[in-house]
Amino acid sequence: MLLVGNGKVITHNISMPYIENGCVAIEKNIIIDFGNTNELKETYKDAEFIDAKGKVIMPGMVNTHMHIYSSFARGMALKGEPSQNFIDILNNLWWKIDKKLTLDDVRYSALSTYIDCIKNGTTTVFDHHASQGAVRDSLFTIGEVSKKLGVRSCLCYEITDRDGMDIRDETIEENVNFVTHTNQINDDMLKGMFGLHASFTLSDDTLKKAAKKASSLNTGFHVHTAEGIDDLHDSLKKYNKRVVQRYMDFGMLGEKTIAVHCIHVNNSEMDMLKETNTSVVHNPESNMGNAVGCAPVLEMMKRGIRLGLGTDGYTSDMFESMKVGNILHKHNVCNPSVAYGEIPQMLFDNNREIGSKFFEKSVGIIEKGAYGDVIVVDYKAHTPMNENNYNSHVLFGMSGRSVDTTIINGKVVMKDRIIVGIDEDEIYAKSQELATSLWNKI
Repeated sequence: MLLVGNGKVITHNISMPYIENGCVAIEKNIIIDFGNTNELKETYKDAEFIDAKGKVIMPGMVNTHMHIYSSFARGMALKGEPSQNFIDILNNLWWKIDKKLTLDDVRYSALSTYIDCIKNGTTTVFDHHASQGAVRDSLFTIGEVSKKLGVRSCLCYEITDRDGMDIRDETIEENVNFVTHTNQINDDMLKGMFGLHASFTLSDDTLKKAAKKASSLNTGFHVHTAEGIDDLHDSLKKYNKRVVQRYMDFGMLGEKTIAVHCIHVNNSEMDMLKETNTSVVHNPESNMGNAVGCAPVLEMMKRGIRLGLGTDGYTSDMFESMKVGNILHKHNVCNPSVAYGEIPQMLFDNNREIGSKFFEKSVGIIEKGAYGDVIVVDYKAHTPMNENNYNSHVLFGMSGRSVDTTIINGKVVMKDRIIVGIDEDEIYAKSQELATSLWNKI
């Protein structure tokens, strides 16, 4: 039994959203109680107590679109002329990297990224993987690392035609094998989805094969959707239909599917997403960095589409994604009153709903019966904080690097910024060695 108390508790639970001197009780891997610190200490006298010392206690963050394999691109100098558009970025950076990754690179990308997630308070990750030079067992390799470090994960491999049919078939097989494995072990720390890259690298034949293979696996698709304008133009030119319509025609939309980005979508496509209960994940920093446009997030929210918040590999810090999402949409529509409510809803409510499609119990919330995923944030408010304004404190006062304790599935994986049971310096040294070798190949 573990108590985390003597802090200001943000629950994201409408029945009791905020507790001034609050405490969370975790038994094994489940939250069994929450409330006043003194009352819970009296009720659970024999429990281990973690003293938050007046800091903020809140649920761990959920990232619904991540690219762990992008880790080794950090700091890499690209040869040649600077990329001028999104397709240039893919050709000059990401598609060069994924061809050269080894399973060792995949392993240490995962180790480094999961450490970063833990240190930023991200406790559940939906990852979208590519390592075209090392397809087989790549998802299993990431899964082993997620288990070692204790981060709840839902993984997939991006199927694509861009490197030929033999590798395409390997990517399909890797998804099938991994999803089948996660279904069989039924471990709520590890789940699988069927990954797809994007419409412009997927033929009808490939989509047909993927749809058939996924049909009996009780999972959904995780796919980049109309991220760049070239994706839309390609679909119209080759198939005389828009991107969302194309996925709809192959039966790929649905409540377990994540359509990532959805920047270049029209009203009809938004209706399809809503009618099929498909989730959309917005990635504001990545969209701005790739200069692909601003997704019609506010309109999609008005239509009742389930919109989550991700990072697309840009960062592991969901606090940061929240901040950028907030200002991007204000800037885009020249209206300072928007996004203040929509972005927290995406991060704190809708990411949890997306998680509920895959994990048996709730993530991203403090309530009885939810998983014991809890973080302590080193933030002392210099203005009053209460149930009506805590999102403002999160937005303007907190960051991932303020997290000093991370608990996942009832296990303390980081205390006082020190991750339990691993040698960070050794992992980073090996990561730097492998990254240098990768850079020299490109």
